[in-house]
Amino acid sequence: MDTSHRTAYLLLIATTLFWGGNAIAGKLAIGHISPMLLTGGRWLLACVILLVLGWRQLRTDWPQVRRNLVLLTGLGTLGFTIFNVGLYSALTFTTAINVSIEQAGIPMLIFLLNYLFFRTRATWLQMVGLVLSVAGIVFTASHGEPARLLALDLNIGDAIMLAGSIVYAGYSVMLRFKPPIHWLSLMIVLCGSAFVSSIPFMAAEHMTGHAVWPDLNGWLILAYVIVGPSILAQIFYIRAVELIGANRAGLFINLVPIFGTLLSIILLGEDFRLYHAIALILTFGGIWLAEWSGRRAARRPPPL
Repeated sequence: MDTSHRTAYLLLIATTLFWGGNAIAGKLAIGHISPMLLTGGRWLLACVILLVLGWRQLRTDWPQVRRNLVLLTGLGTLGFTIFNVGLYSALTFTTAINVSIEQAGIPMLIFLLNYLFFRTRATWLQMVGLVLSVAGIVFTASHGEPARLLALDLNIGDAIMLAGSIVYAGYSVMLRFKPPIHWLSLMIVLCGSAFVSSIPFMAAEHMTGHAVWPDLNGWLILAYVIVGPSILAQIFYIRAVELIGANRAGLFINLVPIFGTLLSIILLGEDFRLYHAIALILTFGGIWLAEWSGRRAARRPPPL
């Protein structure tokens, strides 16, 4: 295994551990800070922290940033704002375990979007791995009864999370178009655009009387999501996509249900049911099979 692959794998493991913790933080936040304030607050404070560290670099990269401002604003809105609005909203209706496992749909969607728009092909073993992941998602969203999906008997929280997964897959695919600027400049612009695009959601939450200003626990939760999921995880994920591509990096999102489930049981005391075990086996088996196939295909010499 070469150094770049090893680095990418370590970055992606850390990323998915932070994201698994993000679902726990969103569940713990109920009653301590409302979902839209949590979303807007994390990106505002993350942007301020990064701006203090990287304003000189941003000034250097500003000509590139200005030329790509529409694209970068779209990336921040999709990947940072819309996805997290969906995640935190979903957690008010369903469990952290379900939300964690349902994010395993993201790699499948990345493969599909890459094929539809860029004709990026997958090996047949990667497709088998994706099918296994889909089966795990179906088991989770239907609470172990797939027939419920045919009857559209789907928890609203599970439906919101599945929609959020579609959004994040689109963000992952669009990362290929980001301009060649320093990661600090990129993160500053993405976090800033995420905060701006979260303002309408915060305003709607306030006007409907659902806003909850953070108490001490709320501030502690906000601090965690700023440092872990907001700053470190996003930087790690962007770098990993650069190293091994969106298809292979996206597969590691299937580790989110592993970490999220373990943390939900340990920290939240949520019930672990048989369908969760089946879903985890399917998703973990899927990521192993697809990534193994991807490595083998990458090592194969091109045809003469």
